[in-house]
Amino acid sequence: MTERIVIDRNGHIAYVTLNRPDKHNAVDRAMFDALIEVGRELSSDRSLRAVVLAGRGENFCAGIDISVFQDSGVQASGKANMEPLEGSLANYYQNAAWAWRSLPVPVIAALRGFVFGAGLQIALGADVRYADASARLSIMEIKWGLIPDMGITATLPDLLPVDKALELAWSGRLVEAAEARELGLVSALQDDPLAAAVALAETIASKSPDAVRAIKRLFYEAWRDTAARGLRLEADLQTRVMSLPNMREAAQANFEKRRPDFGDAAI
Repeated sequence: MTERIVIDRNGHIAYVTLNRPDKHNAVDRAMFDALIEVGRELSSDRSLRAVVLAGRGENFCAGIDISVFQDSGVQASGKANMEPLEGSLANYYQNAAWAWRSLPVPVIAALRGFVFGAGLQIALGADVRYADASARLSIMEIKWGLIPDMGITATLPDLLPVDKALELAWSGRLVEAAEARELGLVSALQDDPLAAAVALAETIASKSPDAVRAIKRLFYEAWRDTAARGLRLEADLQTRVMSLPNMREAAQANFEKRRPDFGDAAI
């Protein structure tokens, strides 16, 4: 894997770290490529049960490296970069963030320091975001005369009403950690967000991987859909989950008061 992203595995958990601390983990072309590659690699891993997403050093991600605007390769393929990648709803830039939402397993982000622009949109792709008091968040694209375009229209509506989202996007202002928690941009404030993310990932990894994956699919597909389609999806997914060995193992382990021994996910 490219040095821009470091992946460590501990059992069924993947620890994904943005690795440009000298640049506050700003996203350059190489990191875009690495984020897309990592997303593809992890999405096909049936043994994976949770992902912890963090940044090396004092900051999560300071946004797009200005070198991207000067990259002749990116400029030359500008229109092509705006088209969906093969097998994805999202284009090249969007996949750096959408990769986490589209993973079938939970993704928990640990945020500290700068969470600006592209960095915020990558964090919004995670399912849960823990931050410490040092975190500062910003929809910063307006500073460069741009719009936020890395999947924010699919992730932010679950968190903010449109007036609050517009105010942040138009102003580009910095949001301190306490306000970010109040707004709902982060799930919780933690003294050590990485330790909290790891603890949640370990808890999730101890549950049935089929049920965990089905819950993520159910909530994202049904959350803003009609009641009829949501209820139908509940029934369909539950029927599938109940037919699988991991459900029977969960029930048997509870009856026998022991730790369950789950197999790889079938969903």
